[in-house]
Amino acid sequence: MLEISDNGRTWLLSGPTSSYALHLTDGDELLHLHWGPRIGLADAEALAVRPLPEYWPFESPLDGREEYPVEGGPRFVRPALSVRTDERRGTEWSFERHESEGDELRLRFRDGGLNVTLHYRTRGDVVERWVTLDNRGTDLELLRADSAVWTLPDREGWRLSQLHGRWGAESRLAQAPLTYGEKVIGSRRGHTGHQHLPWVALDTDATEERGEVYGCALGWSGSWRIAVAQLPDARVQVTGGAGYDDSGLLRLAAGESFVTPVFAGLWSDGGFGGASRAWHAYQRAYVIPDADRDRPVLFNCWEATEFDISEEQQSLLARRAAAIGVELFVVDDGWFGTRTSDRAGLGDWTPNPDRFPSGLRPLAEYVHALGMQFGIWVEPEMVNPDSDLYRAHPDWVQYQSGRKRTEFRNQLVLNLARDDVREYLWERLDALLSSAPIDYVKWDFNRCFSDAGWPGEAYPQRLWVDHVRALYDLLDRLRAAHPGVAFESCSGGGGRIDLGVLGRTDQVWTSDNTDPLDRLAIQHGFSQIHPARAMAAWVTDSPNAMLNHRASSLRFRFVSAMAGVLGVGGDLAQWAEEELAEAGEWVALYKEIRPLVQRGDLYRLRPPRGGLSAVQYLLGDETVVLAWLQAQSYGEPLPALRLRGLDPTAAYECLETGEIHRGAVLVHHGLRTGLKGDLDAAVIRLRRI
Repeated sequence: MLEISDNGRTWLLSGPTSSYALHLTDGDELLHLHWGPRIGLADAEALAVRPLPEYWPFESPLDGREEYPVEGGPRFVRPALSVRTDERRGTEWSFERHESEGDELRLRFRDGGLNVTLHYRTRGDVVERWVTLDNRGTDLELLRADSAVWTLPDREGWRLSQLHGRWGAESRLAQAPLTYGEKVIGSRRGHTGHQHLPWVALDTDATEERGEVYGCALGWSGSWRIAVAQLPDARVQVTGGAGYDDSGLLRLAAGESFVTPVFAGLWSDGGFGGASRAWHAYQRAYVIPDADRDRPVLFNCWEATEFDISEEQQSLLARRAAAIGVELFVVDDGWFGTRTSDRAGLGDWTPNPDRFPSGLRPLAEYVHALGMQFGIWVEPEMVNPDSDLYRAHPDWVQYQSGRKRTEFRNQLVLNLARDDVREYLWERLDALLSSAPIDYVKWDFNRCFSDAGWPGEAYPQRLWVDHVRALYDLLDRLRAAHPGVAFESCSGGGGRIDLGVLGRTDQVWTSDNTDPLDRLAIQHGFSQIHPARAMAAWVTDSPNAMLNHRASSLRFRFVSAMAGVLGVGGDLAQWAEEELAEAGEWVALYKEIRPLVQRGDLYRLRPPRGGLSAVQYLLGDETVVLAWLQAQSYGEPLPALRLRGLDPTAAYECLETGEIHRGAVLVHHGLRTGLKGDLDAAVIRLRRI
């Protein structure tokens, strides 16, 4: 809901439980008033009449109070907008007008020929913010154009939460007291990155289910930066947007414009769990395509076969996958060009004639006849030097003139900012999806930018932004042309996970690390911001040959992967009949609880810090608990789990034990009967009666 004061200079946006208020002074200074519990317009107007404090000339009364600080004038904080022309640098803007449409507010400012529009929109208790920069004057350079600046209330003892990691160890939650100065996270790698997810949260005393939490999440799949600053007067602001530094985003000629990605903010008084559930509901309702449709159980052949694939072998795996209840069969890397290793073929998106002599259609139709959907792996943004594409167009990659072209994984990055590259990929991928009944595409991105050059281009820095815009354009066009095809975002695991790519894909690959114990911490961090509906998780072979060689039971592997979108990635051709039978039972159980996992409210009952950990999903009258016993010392008894979100006046039947529980259910006997020892797991279901 949007409310506007009679004088048109105070604005209040409200969701079900929260409000966001801002005010324009008589001097055209846009000030932040409130972000937190829901208030009325009269409350916002009362806040608007408070005078700014007086400072000595070494500080500015605007710092820490402005809604969107620009570079120039009486400001010393990090600017959200930095603009340069041939004559000058900085911004001296004036207010033009405000506009509203539904729940969206637009505030229009002008600096000479540059029009700056600040956008606000409420989605539940999430406030979406972004900026449009429209140049109607002389050419200018955008050095920095952040999407938003978030101002926190005056408090002491702020704590910062973030998700950090690396390849194989993504999305791990870290929390630390916020100190004076800036904490900067981001990526300068050309993609979202394994090192940080573009999300932060701040609190002073919140627990999992109680206390105020302020969270911010950026929707951008390229290089990005979020800066959390505690200013000299202890005020705290969070600034974020596309690009890592201030060396230049884009040049805008007369008539050109740039729309920043969305930087979303959420206030919750339900602790970290309440904030997570609000983020999940927001993404299911407004971000993830077709989120009301549950994602199928998939099989992916990569860990079973790697590059050594054939139509006959894939058919055998497909039969075994169908027999255990798999719904989507995916052929991973190795089906195209001369792709018998990672050294060749990348970029040549036609089926290998030796492996698939009649193309992909016969295998896809065979998979469909088995009752499954059919999917493939692609990595369109990359190319091997040993490929027909590179031999024909060596200038289509990112490179610096006169410098060696750095290869990672024997591949180079195509320059998607070029119109000819983008059109080539559209034509090849559109033809590929039209050549066979393909239902799913795993879109990978297996290296970072390194030699991000564009010889001959007047402003080569623009490739950092335009590559991402071209990626979005390709995904949007392909989804429109092939509406029945689902897409998964992958980047060597969790290297491209953000609200921007989630707006165009149906799920994301969380990590290349499929060890079920490691995955508990990765999935715990992922759940702070993103829902289980988007989180792909596989059951692979034991011991885990890829990373740590740890052995684990099929039971533990399945229950770990059932916390998200279940997949199977083991070599089914080598599984014993009893393993296949057990796998079929787990797949069948997952299908029963899938609506709760993928669409229900998540409660993190116990974090994965050793010992017992558990999560709960609640949808309607049913709830399910997934519990994992990581280790047990000295035979200590298992703690009971107090479930959340249930009707305290209702009775619930435990489907595993037949016990009847009332009120705030304590799961204890179900754990005793379900968990037998270290690295064990249990599924416990309750239904209201």
